[in-house]
Amino acid sequence: MTVIGGGIAGLCAAIAARRSGAAVLLLEAAPRPLRGGNARHGRNFRLTHETPLDYVPDTYTAAELRAELRSITGDTDRALTELLIERADSIAGWLIDHGVHLQPPGTGVMPYSRRTAFPLGGGKAMINALYATANRMGVAISYDSEARSLQCAEDEGWTINVRSAGADAAIRTRSVVVCAGGPGADPAWLRENFGSSAEGWMVRGTPYSDGRLLDLLIAAGGRAIGDPTMCHVVPVDARGPQFDGGIVTRITSIPLGLVVDRSGARIHVVGAGAQPSHYAKWGPRIAACPGQIAYLVLDTQGLARAAPSALAPVTAPNLGELAAALQIDPTALLPSIEDFNATPANAARSIAEPPFAAYPMRPGLTFVHYGIKVDATMRVVQADGRRHDDLFAAGMIMAANVLRRGYLAGLGITLSAVFGQVAGEEAARHVRG
Repeated sequence: MTVIGGGIAGLCAAIAARRSGAAVLLLEAAPRPLRGGNARHGRNFRLTHETPLDYVPDTYTAAELRAELRSITGDTDRALTELLIERADSIAGWLIDHGVHLQPPGTGVMPYSRRTAFPLGGGKAMINALYATANRMGVAISYDSEARSLQCAEDEGWTINVRSAGADAAIRTRSVVVCAGGPGADPAWLRENFGSSAEGWMVRGTPYSDGRLLDLLIAAGGRAIGDPTMCHVVPVDARGPQFDGGIVTRITSIPLGLVVDRSGARIHVVGAGAQPSHYAKWGPRIAACPGQIAYLVLDTQGLARAAPSALAPVTAPNLGELAAALQIDPTALLPSIEDFNATPANAARSIAEPPFAAYPMRPGLTFVHYGIKVDATMRVVQADGRRHDDLFAAGMIMAANVLRRGYLAGLGITLSAVFGQVAGEEAARHVRG
């Protein structure tokens, strides 16, 4: 069998299938140093537990996860949602059994969390551990290998045309698990679905999650699910890379300061507040700003309370020089700051104490609420309701079955790992059968 995509969904599918006795080929479009998809930028994953554990405090029950999912996602596939909840209590143990180390709570700079666990060394360490396990188990791994076409064979199985090192080759396989991520890293696709404003966006994850495999699945008769114009977008540092900025470029300190657009006008988001999820509300607001750029302004007190950032802020000894550094008209910026300082109940008391600092921000796309429909065995559902016994999908390419809108911290890795395992087990069962 063949797994397409070397992120965490693909790795979990490959390992689960190999454990079940199948011979597995894993195709990863990225070169080896960039392997792992968006999960290499992940910092935590969501899990349920009835008691405190070595890597997570207190409790977080299945009922709590179910209620939180229902509160944000609306209409979802109930069977898949329940499957995700059912397996969320075993995901940490499964990862540990396959080489991943988790960070004990209360160590390092990670925040307190009873809902999520943190891989020791971050997402890249987790990905490297799973690759090492896959190698030891005998999974064949091919990097720089892009699946260009997917065709159902006349007798049985599938033919995959793969481009590797500039050459094309045809691979015959008895079953396929597609774990190539969702769409969104293709600038042309973003413009088509989000308009010209998408040209000012940044993509937080891998450039290899470009929707090509989703197009192939739909072309093969698969049913699309979700809305291609809905996405999860957050504020990121505008000076970061266009792709692969990951978690370290996210701007999380908005409650500690003032946000202005490039004209210097104050902007705000009703109800954003200082909750941990505030950044998810600010992303779309920044996307609606002229030029899709905004600036977070802090004084020395706000900056002292801000979380560490990958890129140092723009600083100046006074507000006039800060405006000049940001190329904002000071006659517009200063009244915005005066208005902010006159507003009661700011998390930051005021923008008053020099020196002053600012972060330029752009919208950073995390994922799109659009993908391929699957059933509870991860088999791709066709437009006519039928399905192939030997074609599966897992990870963010099918996340819209469960996440039609909204997001919960750490859910992407959990969803991808859980459904990757299920897909691998089912694909191996088909091959053995």
